[in-house]
Amino acid sequence: MQEIFLGRQPILDRSQNLVAYELLFRSGASLEADVIDDISASASVIVNAYTELGLENVLGKRLGFINVNAELLMSDMIHLLPKKKVVLELLETITITDQVINRCDELRRAGYQLALDDVVEMTDPIKRLLPLVNIVKIDLLGVTEGALMNLFGQLKSRRVLLLAEKVESVEQARQCREIGFDMFQGYHFARPQVITGKRAAPSQLGLLRLLELVMSDAETVIIEQELKRYPTLTFNLVRMANSASSGLSHEIDSLKQAIVALGRKQLQRWVQLLLYTLGGADTQKADALMQTAIIRGKMMELIAMDQHPHDHQYHDRAFMAGILSLLDTLLGIPMPEIVAQINLANEVKLALLSRRGDLGRLLMLLERKESNDIEATSKILTEIGFLSMGELTILELKALRWAAELDESRH
Repeated sequence: MQEIFLGRQPILDRSQNLVAYELLFRSGASLEADVIDDISASASVIVNAYTELGLENVLGKRLGFINVNAELLMSDMIHLLPKKKVVLELLETITITDQVINRCDELRRAGYQLALDDVVEMTDPIKRLLPLVNIVKIDLLGVTEGALMNLFGQLKSRRVLLLAEKVESVEQARQCREIGFDMFQGYHFARPQVITGKRAAPSQLGLLRLLELVMSDAETVIIEQELKRYPTLTFNLVRMANSASSGLSHEIDSLKQAIVALGRKQLQRWVQLLLYTLGGADTQKADALMQTAIIRGKMMELIAMDQHPHDHQYHDRAFMAGILSLLDTLLGIPMPEIVAQINLANEVKLALLSRRGDLGRLLMLLERKESNDIEATSKILTEIGFLSMGELTILELKALRWAAELDESRH
């Protein structure tokens, strides 16, 4: 299990209302960033905020400022981010070229908001970017009081919001309000809060295989089969499909539906971002718990096929309930919190939260079987009335064989 961290620092308006957060890379629970690679750090922020912790949990209804270096700016992965929820904060390390200007213009036209980070003087590159950005962040630690007044005067006539960053004292806060700044950020108001969570990271080889399938335009059913190996990816894909669609009006019943809702291009961007966060190492092997979730999902699907042979949606919902049923243990997050973050069919929700309904009964059956409670297993089999102990054992062997074949094909 991999622990994940995300820094979040408040951004306030003139009335000291909380209007946004800057999302910051953190390698541990301390406030230190420890950034070695800008693109990897930004990718980690995006993945952790967007798919692991849930953007709605991290930001609520507020905007999120995310640092963007030159590589990420020019990358197609930037379109993974929901334009109504984020501000792309252009790092001062970006060399301003015609290509960068054109890219910023393209992103602005697409609906993204842009911010300039750590501005301390009016340079020619900044003048070129000003017509394209929405917000300019002025670094108070990098300018003298006289230079600050001059810089503010040069920028105030432009159609941009001015944000005072690194405000560290009462005097600085008072001065910036009097000057006329629109937004404020710094230790005087609030230090970054570190949000933590856990994730079972997929292997690099698995992600590369998935990326290969998506980029080669493989059939949806093949991509679905690959994703079925990774319970946490299944969960995050469904949650991201909902987010990308601004909240689907219908229920997500299957992985296939989530893949279609998200779209191949977005799926490709997501996998690319995940690869960046692994740091080039194959860090995750399929542990016993994840393997159990995979087998449980397949068994649920096989039993559902026996129960209702022609109801393919029911089969898909059964697999979904099975593979997600151990996610609370895998992630260390209560199941109600997990279910609240994705738009699952009511039948799946009932099964996961309270083991009610047909799918809930099937989950209870498998849990009793896994714990070798023969008496309870037999009782549930009698109650459902369409499966014997011998038939259940045959389905279990099929699921084990399927999981073994999946595992072999990874290597």
